Amino acid sequence: MVMTPSAHAQEWPTKSLRLLVGSSPGGGTDVMARAVADKLGPALKQTVVVENRPGASNTLAADVVAKSTDGHTMVMGVSTAHAIAPHLLKLAYDNERDLVPVAFVGAVPNVLVVNTGLGVGSVADLVKLAKAQPGKLNYASSGSGSTQHIAAELFKDATGTFITHIPYRGSAPALIDLMGGQVQMSFDTLASVIGHIRSGKVKALAVAAAQRNPQLPDVPTLAEAGVKGVEMSAWYGVYMPAATPLTVQQRVHEEVNKLLPLPDTRTRLAAIGSDIAPMSQAEFAAFHTAENKRYAEVIKKRGIRLD
Repeated sequence: MVMTPSAHAQEWPTKSLRLLVGSSPGGGTDVMARAVADKLGPALKQTVVVENRPGASNTLAADVVAKSTDGHTMVMGVSTAHAIAPHLLKLAYDNERDLVPVAFVGAVPNVLVVNTGLGVGSVADLVKLAKAQPGKLNYASSGSGSTQHIAAELFKDATGTFITHIPYRGSAPALIDLMGGQVQMSFDTLASVIGHIRSGKVKALAVAAAQRNPQLPDVPTLAEAGVKGVEMSAWYGVYMPAATPLTVQQRVHEEVNKLLPLPDTRTRLAAIGSDIAPMSQAEFAAFHTAENKRYAEVIKKRGIRLD
């Protein structure tokens, strides 16, 4: 069934919905999607099925949704796919023309973590060590073009340090080598490293956000640690095909914003360090545009490319 502009929100949905995720089960995007789907389904009186389509910097899922015409397919978008990848990959869809941002869900900050055997207790210590040994320290990322990669490049630019990038195929193998000492530092997302920080397997030096995170109240922001201008978060939001009727977009937007403040939803999202800050749909669209501009400038300035 192809939705038409004349369709009324109260007539939709007429069948179960798909909420696609561009990464594997268990990651931050997947957690976000399932927290939303579990409440959105009952609100819409239809089942919302979470479907994982990992690959190509989270853009495979976005591609499916951009080309869907059934009126019942959405994607849990993430900054990697909707603000970074368009400047690094040749996509099979138009990120600005074919998809529309509908409901902002939240953001999870990146955290500067180091191997516990590195012998540094602060960002200042790390910068001092990096300057004393240019090129000898390595930082891990979940892949070229990831938020981890870009955050580290911003850090290098802000501190005047030379630290070597070691890209991995995902956060899991990167963290294994970080804990094992093969690499010394990473700017991974809080969702991926919070358990390792709490168990003492890695040491958190700073949060790449404007404010401290409630999950790590004793860890300073990078600005508090003396490094300004390095703010990096993986943000998430529901996107739909651009042809989706406005009434349907508004229905999804309203229902997602209703479920975000619910105690059990907040608990699930807080567990991965998510900052829940609801936006209007217009604010989300403006944010999407601003983030695309910001990442385009950083990628060009630092010469970032997919290896």
